[in-house]
Amino acid sequence: MKRLFVRLIVTGLMAVAWAGSAGTARPQIFERSMVVLDVTRKQFDFLQPWSSRTEKSAKAGVVIGPRQILTTADGLEDFTLIRIQKGGRGSWWNGQIQWIDYHANLAVLTAADPGLWLGLQPLALADAVPTKGPVQIVRWRDGYLESRRGEINRLTVKRGRLTFIDLLQMEVNSEISNVGWGEGLISGRRLAGLICAQDGNNCTAIPASFIRSVLDARKKKTCRGLGFFDFIWQKVENPATLAFLKLPGEPRGVLVVGYLSEPKRDNVLKPRDILLQIDGFDIDTEGDYTDPAYGKLSIENLATRQKWAGDIVRLKIWREGKPAEISYVLPKAEYAVELVPAETFDQDPEYMILGGLLFQPLTEPYLRSWGADWRRKAPFLLAYRNQEKPTPERHALICLSLVLPDPFNLGYQDYRFLTVDKVNGQPISYLTDLAAALQKPVDGFHIIEFRPEESPRRLILDARETEAATQRVLQRYGIARDRVTTPAAKP
Repeated sequence: MKRLFVRLIVTGLMAVAWAGSAGTARPQIFERSMVVLDVTRKQFDFLQPWSSRTEKSAKAGVVIGPRQILTTADGLEDFTLIRIQKGGRGSWWNGQIQWIDYHANLAVLTAADPGLWLGLQPLALADAVPTKGPVQIVRWRDGYLESRRGEINRLTVKRGRLTFIDLLQMEVNSEISNVGWGEGLISGRRLAGLICAQDGNNCTAIPASFIRSVLDARKKKTCRGLGFFDFIWQKVENPATLAFLKLPGEPRGVLVVGYLSEPKRDNVLKPRDILLQIDGFDIDTEGDYTDPAYGKLSIENLATRQKWAGDIVRLKIWREGKPAEISYVLPKAEYAVELVPAETFDQDPEYMILGGLLFQPLTEPYLRSWGADWRRKAPFLLAYRNQEKPTPERHALICLSLVLPDPFNLGYQDYRFLTVDKVNGQPISYLTDLAAALQKPVDGFHIIEFRPEESPRRLILDARETEAATQRVLQRYGIARDRVTTPAAKP
């Protein structure tokens, strides 16, 4: 009896110690809320855009409601099959995407077969996201439920995993490996976030507060996509700048210096405006405001803090020596906003073959063909274009990426990685522009001009022989189609 009493005390102490060290419940209670996702998708070769292969990847998901599984959008692009497994082993069920938002990096999946949902239990989102302290990272791994301790370092605002805009994210330190695919981050008995990236022991999570705002807005049908601040600002580190702009009082605010692209609306900020306040939140010279829940955060968070594309944000500014107020309409976060789009999801790569000349849109997925270090290894001028901004005259870029040798293109076979400026005198931003320009040859020839800093500056093709040469090249190299184009998504 005494020995049993001692064992009970030891067991109780161990449970208390475990719970205290992890700051949450035992992982077994989450077995019915965690699922495994097996995703089959097309992997494109952007250097040879007519070819692709099949790739499989594993992801994690969390049951959050009736017939609803929450996960990250990362890895779901261009999918051909999604399978769902519960309990870490056994049967698989076919899944479908209920909705997906790549900029938010969130997706909700479902399945038609009722057998999947038997025994599964939704996990509630945390009411308040902790800013520090212990958490758990929970997932199924090799048939067993794995739980690893994590420590929240901070909440910060930085560039999202699949977008060019800055979002609220949680930084967590943990010794867990190979995560970043939608694993559950647990605080207490609730979901505090989804792990979306990992670098060594540093994990990044999408916090539950952001997830809840997206889910609620979609339920109310008020979610019009994420908005963002399309103006460019800089810190006001030198007081002389504020003095020059005649701002009285203590140093504060940030300086507007330009735009990501040319704005197409009235009542916008102008260069040399000092941005002092956003929706009632004062801005300091570092570009931060004081968030009621999370303390100092970048002002970029105010574009997605319970706000959506098309919503109005109230700005207080200092312009030309006096105060002013502006009603700023949040533009929608779309990849086409950038001159070189960061992503091209759920579509085959675009291309056009003209007598062996391969033309493609210049995109980051194409540049990433040179590997993780593409900014250094990709052709210099192409990588440099990624820093340029769109203009009213040019919304996107087309490049001559390769020449498939043929007698028709003799002398041009070494040309590649050149950015197209005009074809037959027509400015070119999209492949649809190129196709239209080719309908208007100049005296029987196609004149292709490249950007002024490129070498060579132009090449000339016999328009009468182009079609025959194109068909000959397609047959010789085993290419099914001479082009894949989509309607231009102009910003």
